[in-house]
Amino acid sequence: MHNLTRYLETRLKLKVNPAKSKVAPMSDCRFLGFTLRGTKIRWSDKALANFKHRVRELTGRSGGISMTIRLNKLGNFLRGWFGYFGISEYCRPIPELDEWLRRRVRMCYWKQWRWPRTKISHLLALGVRLKTAIQHGVSSKSYWHMARTPAVQQALSNARLEAQGLLSVKALWCKAQGYLAPVTSSSAPTR
Repeated sequence: MHNLTRYLETRLKLKVNPAKSKVAPMSDCRFLGFTLRGTKIRWSDKALANFKHRVRELTGRSGGISMTIRLNKLGNFLRGWFGYFGISEYCRPIPELDEWLRRRVRMCYWKQWRWPRTKISHLLALGVRLKTAIQHGVSSKSYWHMARTPAVQQALSNARLEAQGLLSVKALWCKAQGYLAPVTSSSAPTR
């Protein structure tokens, strides 16, 4: 590395940043948020961690903003992120990211409803049975835990969240890859 650095700085007159420079296999290197694994390009682990951090900021429980504004900001971020990182052929974490994102949004709704009476009335209005709505509405479990309960998932179903404006990570990735519709296990990708 020392000889290479000396050559670059003396002969080519380039400044080498030692913190960012190393001699390593391509699979160990990050470049503009991407890594290369074999012949496939994928986003780096750091890029995925930054994605999750930003989504946590946008779906934080302390921001006193309406859900429509929150979902608009989240949609803008998701479109931009997949506009850049959509060229990645790495699809393994897509279903987990989709589930995690929907759970974060359900948690925001549950936090926004705040009081047991409000939670019960919203659950009833969204089609949950009375006994189940009361049990869940008065529960003292955490917002994150309650976002995964069957009652909250029934009330805030995937279709209802999509109608509210939540974008699907899977649909955005498929669109960036050039597929006509989201890829399911039963259908082959069509370009």
